[in-house]
Amino acid sequence: MGRSWAVIARTGIRGMIEKKAFLALMIFAWIPFVVRCVQLYIVANYPQAGALVAVDAKMFRDFLDQQAVFVFFTTIYVGAGLIAADRRANALQIYLSKPLLRMEYVGGKLLILVSFLLGVTLLPAILLILMQVAFSGSLTFIWNNLFVVPAVVLASLVQVIVASFTMLALSSLSKSSRYVALLYTGAIFFTEALFNALALITRSTRVAWISITANLHQVVDAIFRMPARYETPTLVSLLVLVALVALSISVLERRVKGVEVVS
Repeated sequence: MGRSWAVIARTGIRGMIEKKAFLALMIFAWIPFVVRCVQLYIVANYPQAGALVAVDAKMFRDFLDQQAVFVFFTTIYVGAGLIAADRRANALQIYLSKPLLRMEYVGGKLLILVSFLLGVTLLPAILLILMQVAFSGSLTFIWNNLFVVPAVVLASLVQVIVASFTMLALSSLSKSSRYVALLYTGAIFFTEALFNALALITRSTRVAWISITANLHQVVDAIFRMPARYETPTLVSLLVLVALVALSISVLERRVKGVEVVS
C-alpha cells in the first residue's frame, strides 16, 4: 500500500479549507468551546459559581452532546460529495489509470471527513480539559476523574467513525451530492422519528435501538459512566452501531470497485 491515500486526503482537506462557507461552519462549531472556557474561568475564580456550573465528567459529556449538531452539518458539508462528486465527474477513470488500490482511495476520502469531525469533537474536548487544568492551576480534577480523558477520546471516535462510514457509503450510492445529503438527513431523522412514534405507542424506550442518534447516546453515556437515557440495553445499541459500520464497509466494497488496478 502506497501513500496515495495521503495525497487524496491532503487535497480534499485543502479544498475544504479554501471554502469560506465551510470556515464559517467551523467557527460556529467552536463557539460552544469558547462558552465552556468562560464557564471554567468563572468557576476557577469564583468558587461559589460551582453550584451553578458543575465541573465534572457530565460537563464534558454534555459538551460532546452539544457538538453533535456540528458533527451532523460537517458530515453533510464535507462528506456528501466525497465519492459522489468523483462519480459524477467520471473521475474514477482517472484514478483507475494510476496504481491506486481501493483501500487507498477509500482511506483517503475517509481521512478527509474524519479529520474535520475530530476537529469539532475530540480536539476542542481535549483542549477544554487542558483549559480546566490551566484555570484551576492543579491536576486535581484529572486525578479525581482519570477516566474522563479516555472517555472523551473513545466517545469522540465512536461518533466520528459511525458518521464517517455511514456518509461515505451513502456518497458511493449516487452521483448527486444533494441526494446523498438528503439520504443521510433522512437516515438520521427518520430513524429518530420512528423511534419516538414507537416509544409513544408502546410507552417504552426499549425500541431506542431503531434510532441511530439514540444508539450513540446510549453508548456514549455508558463510556462516561452516566445513567442510560433509554431502556434499550447498551450492548444492543453498540451492536447496532457496529452493524451499521459493517454494512457501510460492505457497501463501499461493492460500489468502489473502479479504483482497483488489474495487473
